[in-house]
Amino acid sequence: MIIDHPLLGPRDSAEFTYLGDARLLDRPDPQSETAAAEFHDYGYIRDNPAGWHEELWFHEAGDRSWLVVTRNTLTHEIREVRLARDVARERRAKG
Repeated sequence: MIIDHPLLGPRDSAEFTYLGDARLLDRPDPQSETAAAEFHDYGYIRDNPAGWHEELWFHEAGDRSWLVVTRNTLTHEIREVRLARDVARERRAKG
């Protein structure tokens, strides 16, 4: 599988480490009244989707960047690859 890194261009997926659901960028608010339950779900509850899914990948054998890869888990087709820092900033700005 080839991942089109936004800074470095096409790279083999062997250079990366898959780290799971990109919702991990959406950390719960530790000051929330329900913080314990929210952190439990954040740490332990995972979806196992069939189809399009946003995933976190780490470029371990390269520039050590974090990416959000939108990938079809059935076909491995990749629709979009973005730097995780940009995705996190956008999500924070939306509130």
